[in-house]
Amino acid sequence: MEKKRCGWCEGDTLYEAYHDEEWGVPVYDDDTIFEFLILETFQAGLSWITILRKRENFRKAFDHFDYKKIADYTEDKIQELLQNPGIVRNKLKVRATVTNAQLFIKVQEEFGSFSKYIWSFVNGKPIQNEVENYKEAPATTTISDRLSKDLKKRGFKFVGSTVVYAHMQATGMVNDHEISCFRYRELKNIN
Repeated sequence: MEKKRCGWCEGDTLYEAYHDEEWGVPVYDDDTIFEFLILETFQAGLSWITILRKRENFRKAFDHFDYKKIADYTEDKIQELLQNPGIVRNKLKVRATVTNAQLFIKVQEEFGSFSKYIWSFVNGKPIQNEVENYKEAPATTTISDRLSKDLKKRGFKFVGSTVVYAHMQATGMVNDHEISCFRYRELKNIN
């Protein structure tokens, strides 16, 4: 019997693997949280599958998402990235990645980890929604609005509420799997 998945990922093996193995799984380690933050910021205005298909290129280009290295990128490195056809070559997003890496470290210093900071917005545990059809899932919530506002106040770039909510979904801060999806029950029981 074939597994029932969320409708948004069906028909593409890369999308299905991402859905089955990563999307909505609670992430508490800063390295992975940073990777998703960067990928989500590059996704702004584009489809997620576009970013997913370029993920390995991003990983190579951005030193495996090592925020400590990225925080120290020089203008030469930024120009090198802007010439890389394997990634999204948006000047503002590339520069924002460097800025966001620097600010990510500041948040770690203030809170002990970025994870503690970001998960505090959901009291440390995933919100369990009951989405019947992925098209009905919200694009933003009051929590993503609040988190977005706080990140912007700290100087983060490309962190509008929609990007932040997508990040919350990807990193399991919220379970927005369709209730008929096999992953919904699996992730609901993680709490």
